[in-house]
This record gives sequence, structure tokens and C-alpha cells, in this order.
Amino acid sequence: MTLQVAIMYAVAGLLGLAGIVLLGLLTRPQGPAAVYVYRMTGIMALAASVVLAFSATAMWQWSLEA
Repeated sequence: MTLQVAIMYAVAGLLGLAGIVLLGLLTRPQGPAAVYVYRMTGIMALAASVVLAFSATAMWQWSLEA
């Protein structure tokens, strides 16, 4: 595994953790604006982490074949 792939996995993990925390904040009573912001930001962070992890895996597999 190259350094770039490891960094991509680390950033994906941080984004995933941030998304989970933001969605976890929805368990407390919040105003409608806060619910919207936490939900949208949390889902986007989780989606970004999944896409980045997929990209890191593809990059890692590609580097093994070359």
C-alpha cells in the first residue's frame, strides 16, 4: 500500500466518523434548521467517505497490477 492510498483511507475514515457524529446529533431535539444542516452534512460526509474509500481501493488494486 502506497502512502497516497493510506492517506485516502485515513481521510475517508475521518469523513465517515464526522458523518456518523453529525447524524448522531439528530437524536437530540433540534430546531428545523439544525436538523436540515446536520442531516445534509452528515449524509454528504458519509457519501464522500464511501466514494473516497472505493477510489482508494481501486487505486491500490491498480498499483498492484502495474
